[in-house]
Amino acid sequence: MVKIIVDCFGGDHSPEANIEGALMALGNNGGLSLILTGDERIINEKLAGREYDRSRLQVVHAPQVIGCDEKPTDAVRMKRDSSMMKAMMMLRDDDDVAGMVSVGSTGALVTGALVRLGRLRGVIRPAFCPLLPTMDGGIVGICDSGANVNVDAAMLRQFAIMASLYVENVYSVEHPRTALLNVGKEEEKGDDIRREAYRLLSETEGLTFVGNMESRDLLSGSYDVVVCDGFSGNVLTKATEGTALELLKKLKKDINSRLLYKLGAALMLKMFKEEKEFMNYQNYGGSVLLGTSKVVVKGHGSSKAKAIEKCIEQAYRMEISGLGPKIEAQLGKYEHYEE
Repeated sequence: MVKIIVDCFGGDHSPEANIEGALMALGNNGGLSLILTGDERIINEKLAGREYDRSRLQVVHAPQVIGCDEKPTDAVRMKRDSSMMKAMMMLRDDDDVAGMVSVGSTGALVTGALVRLGRLRGVIRPAFCPLLPTMDGGIVGICDSGANVNVDAAMLRQFAIMASLYVENVYSVEHPRTALLNVGKEEEKGDDIRREAYRLLSETEGLTFVGNMESRDLLSGSYDVVVCDGFSGNVLTKATEGTALELLKKLKKDINSRLLYKLGAALMLKMFKEEKEFMNYQNYGGSVLLGTSKVVVKGHGSSKAKAIEKCIEQAYRMEISGLGPKIEAQLGKYEHYEE
């Protein structure tokens, strides 16, 4: 039985979406058990009258909530009774707990993971790796997407190793094609860090490095993993998601502008619905924090129940895949390895 903690507060649709998503995940995975952290009274009120396996769900009281406007270091230190920090401490202290899911403050989650959990052996810095859909029906992981603004070449190589192992072991992508985000595809492009990273990635055993990638090719289906610093990765991810959403809005507006377009759209309604689902980030779970000593998944702050369910499934699959030991073994082959 894999035990996962769900932080039930901190998101735009919390706690309803968190609780609903947890129940969906519980019903779909017989080998899963969950702990919900947050205000016990509120959570129990939301659970009242619901059908679920009570032997696989526990509620732990945590009356405080960390707001996204709070300083992460202060929140981690002062709000130990918050739903997020209570989950983090239980994750650290209980060997039976495999991972946690939260849609709360990103800064507090990263700080808490570094201070309370620590890193896997050999990891310089943990990194976020969200997934986006590609035009050929696959996925592409972006690592890092916000945890590390300043990086060096050795960190970029570690991001590539961790993300490649994640995509391979959790999503069964054989020999993930891994690229370095850059301003051009030529080997000599970019600054000193990117050029040194290119060299290191080319020499990395077991990594299918396919060279530099320009941002416009992210969703082409030619890549399974894209490696970058956290600032560039965050901008790349949000710009791509935002562009897809705005294109859908424009399409809807244009269809409604003329009767002829409406008639044509009615004939293509099924296709439009499929395309909307394809581009909906809620269907692809959260951004996993690779490199921490236990599994941590960060969901989008606006996550609804389906996205929460996907986040829990990500944590579950990461644990049963044995990803952590595999990352440690691969990183141990290179310098910067720490006992």
